[in-house]
Amino acid sequence: MTIRYAYIARHGDADAFGDLTDAGREQVGLLGERLEHIPLDVIWHSPLPRAVDSAHEIARHRRSRTSVIESEELVDNVPYVPAPSETPPSWIPFFDGWDTGDATSGGEVAEAMIERFATTPDSAKSPNNTHELLITHAYPIAWFVRHALGAPPVRWLGIDSANTALTVIEYRTGLPPSLVMFNDMSHLPKQLQWTGFPVSIRP
Repeated sequence: MTIRYAYIARHGDADAFGDLTDAGREQVGLLGERLEHIPLDVIWHSPLPRAVDSAHEIARHRRSRTSVIESEELVDNVPYVPAPSETPPSWIPFFDGWDTGDATSGGEVAEAMIERFATTPDSAKSPNNTHELLITHAYPIAWFVRHALGAPPVRWLGIDSANTALTVIEYRTGLPPSLVMFNDMSHLPKQLQWTGFPVSIRP
């Protein structure tokens, strides 16, 4: 059985202008070291600078040359705007001002992302397993996880990822996706964990 391995990570910590901070570059370097032994076929990244820089920094840490390719589908994007009746009260202010056009556009980007990266491999066309790294943002990662679990669209809300935390999903023909790990930060020292989250007590 051919397996498509998707290694999905949020970009490194970034400043208010969207550029990687020193901490973000250190996080990305450590993620690159963690993935060094993985036979990556390609590193995909969002077109936003913080993701572009993260992807190229990871590629720099690899012994073998790995293609780095931009994907518009991985851009920071709200994948689904819920109806008021299904929106948790704490999220209602977030969606204030969103119209039907915004919701449609975001949904189309999310659908294209799943179609491109979350499909099962065709063993007849590609008999070898594939390993792809996707450098993206918190909301797209939430959508990948929701899709893998077959959860209702609104359940992307509240699924969050730390900077350079690793999520791994396996796609096999004829089987539902397998969520192997989510938001794993074991490659980061304590002081570099949980960036991208509100300040809080963490385990």
